[in-house]
Amino acid sequence: MFIDHIDHKAGAFDDVLTASRENSHRFAHPGLTGRAARGLAVVTCMDSRIDPLGLLGLKPGDAKILRNAGARVTDDVQRTLVLAVYVLGVERVLLMPHTDCGMTKVTDGDVHDLTAEHGVDTRSLEFHTVPDQIAALRRDLTRLKASPFLPDDLPVCGAIYNVHTGTVLPVNA
Repeated sequence: MFIDHIDHKAGAFDDVLTASRENSHRFAHPGLTGRAARGLAVVTCMDSRIDPLGLLGLKPGDAKILRNAGARVTDDVQRTLVLAVYVLGVERVLLMPHTDCGMTKVTDGDVHDLTAEHGVDTRSLEFHTVPDQIAALRRDLTRLKASPFLPDDLPVCGAIYNVHTGTVLPVNA
């Protein structure tokens, strides 16, 4: 169902909506269910250089992909993983931040200052910036493994994706 007219702020989305209409005749996945066919959830960054399915040899329907700034295990990631595990067939979780991440280049204070320059007060938000990526990954792995909401025997793995070489390096918790 499409709505005939939506004000998109002077066509800000025309390119993607047009591409979607043109692509719809090539849609190849009408039979997929909402379950993760390979039992995998991947928590990764929103960075547009990351193609989680492609770099892990997966295809649509194989895994649940959770993305946020810095690939951090936030309360919402935990909420989503609970749904993924108990409702959508996830049996293992890969936590995968990446090299050259913008979240490693700022602090929460920097972000608050930047937004304040635009008249926006973000002090009620935590941005979960990453001063030490390995330490943050290990902390987030521990948070997942210790979660009272997820099965004790849920396999959880950490790895860093290198955006310059395309390699994935496992990290011990």
